[in-house]
Amino acid sequence: MTRKEKATRIRKILDDLYPAPPIPLEHADPFTLLVAVVLSAQTTDVQVNKVTPALFAKASTPKALAALSEAEILAFIRSCGLAPGKARNIRKLAQTLVDEYGGKVPRDMDALEELPGVGHKTASVVMSQAFGEPAFAVDTHIHRLAARWGLSNGKSVEQTERDLKKVFPRDEWSRRHLQIIYFGRQYCPARNHDQAGCPICSWAAKSNRSRTRSR
Repeated sequence: MTRKEKATRIRKILDDLYPAPPIPLEHADPFTLLVAVVLSAQTTDVQVNKVTPALFAKASTPKALAALSEAEILAFIRSCGLAPGKARNIRKLAQTLVDEYGGKVPRDMDALEELPGVGHKTASVVMSQAFGEPAFAVDTHIHRLAARWGLSNGKSVEQTERDLKKVFPRDEWSRRHLQIIYFGRQYCPARNHDQAGCPICSWAAKSNRSRTRSR
């Protein structure tokens, strides 16, 4: 089975399971989504959603957030991983938006990636989920599943992104990103995974295929 043939079967399974996957991070606009995604690095979405309501009640715009001190921001996000660095970057990010973009989140991948604390994955999420632009955000979980399913060689996140963009139609990238995240949480944990009972790994995972051929 080729990668595209496999991806076609996976698309059907994902659409059946998650026809309209919601964005897991609570937000009201591109800026609050951007901040939430920055906070989500090495932290669960559940934890981010616990801290952002109070933070955004205090400062939900770049100007308001830039007016806070790092210590004030840190007090809101302390329970998130890498909180001191995130507090510093979020304040710098907000100030950069005020100084260089009139308090608006730029609708441009390169501009987003230049913002403090914003990498390619974060920029991809904002472009796709906030602006509806085709982008396939690949985090470590999607990277792991793509390799497990044989859709990518798994050598790097960047290569995985290129491989997934080849096998999934461009207008589906944003939806597939969310679907794979939800599927991974429900069916494909990194440890103690029941491959035989998984709707995709049961037939797509490399180890299963090897066992089948050896019988």
